Amino acid sequence: MPRRGRRSVLAAIGLVGALGFTATACGGGADSASDKPDATSSRTADAAGGGKVEIPADLAGRLKEHGIDVDRWKDGGWKDWDREKWLSDAEDFVNPVIEGLWKPERMQSAEEANKTVTTKDAAAGQGVSDPDPAPVRAQAEKTPYHRNAAPVGKVFFDSPDGPAVCSGTVVKDVNHPGKSNLVWTAGHCVHAGGNGGWYRNLVFVPAYNDLDKSEAELSNANPAEIAPYGNWWADWASTSSQWIRGGSESGGDGAAYDYAVLHVKPERGTKSLEETVGAALDVDFSAPSAAEAAKIGAWGYPAAPPYNGLQMFRCVDVPGRFSLSPALPTMYRIGCTMTGGSSGGGWFRVLNGKSVLVSNTSIGPADNTWLAGPQLGRDAEALYQNMSRTYGGR
Repeated sequence: MPRRGRRSVLAAIGLVGALGFTATACGGGADSASDKPDATSSRTADAAGGGKVEIPADLAGRLKEHGIDVDRWKDGGWKDWDREKWLSDAEDFVNPVIEGLWKPERMQSAEEANKTVTTKDAAAGQGVSDPDPAPVRAQAEKTPYHRNAAPVGKVFFDSPDGPAVCSGTVVKDVNHPGKSNLVWTAGHCVHAGGNGGWYRNLVFVPAYNDLDKSEAELSNANPAEIAPYGNWWADWASTSSQWIRGGSESGGDGAAYDYAVLHVKPERGTKSLEETVGAALDVDFSAPSAAEAAKIGAWGYPAAPPYNGLQMFRCVDVPGRFSLSPALPTMYRIGCTMTGGSSGGGWFRVLNGKSVLVSNTSIGPADNTWLAGPQLGRDAEALYQNMSRTYGGR
């Protein structure tokens, strides 16, 4: 698919109509998988993952260090989740490419990675949080997605409970302009938090289900309609140390730091993600207050009922403050009816006349009336810069 010019990039981020957008251009506390690069490319002839997988020597060595049988891993052992041996060390993100693993039917079987806060959790932030926002009904994005929301896509991965799905956004790489391979998502879409480790077989699919086909229609759809830009495997991932230590099934103390950056590579081809998609967003690390942020738009693929994960939606609202504890940083909160599966999807605002990513979907209540996302400050910027400097040039 040909790369589009700058005016098309504006349409791709979907904020022109929603926020009146008229522009013309598209350390501390951070933890990452490691600072030593490795080549995580591999092949298999079996699209179901049962064939041989060639694992580079350095990855094989790290698997052995954790008591994992490398030969079994190659023969589909990645599907085995021994929780006592589940890689929980932040230095052990292992994600070799298994070509053809994420077939359309496997993508459709993935369940949402949901983080639901309870009434008790939400009450803990009283005195810090603003009143609950009024629900904002999510609006379906215009099709084709590659013209209206090209940087937005789905993040697929395997967890101990089976295939799972989140949302993500193509972001610019300041050290590699025009050739970014970086994707922004939520920490809980790459790592289980305090009670587990890194998920496996992470893949990003920009503009998934480009023409908004139904489940029945997808059974006969060609690959370009399902994944117009192909599948992009994460060869490295970074999330915050706060999420790794304090993240939980309801968000926990890590929710305010629930963000992650993926460095990806194409399952096939050599062009960068940004060159292929033709669009990427800058990230705003100024962590503006909710009052300063003005309107914010959240994009994603909600998968829990009443949604089915096949369609891209958006919510636009004026954010308020939300915190699970006075001791934790304040998060942004907007009214939105999107459900699980939208986790990790980007939140955009207009800054100096252009749209930028300012947060991502992290948590929401059981009744799906609002969403909350972290403020992206110095810790998030340090994580992003480390990923860009260390892996961006691959």
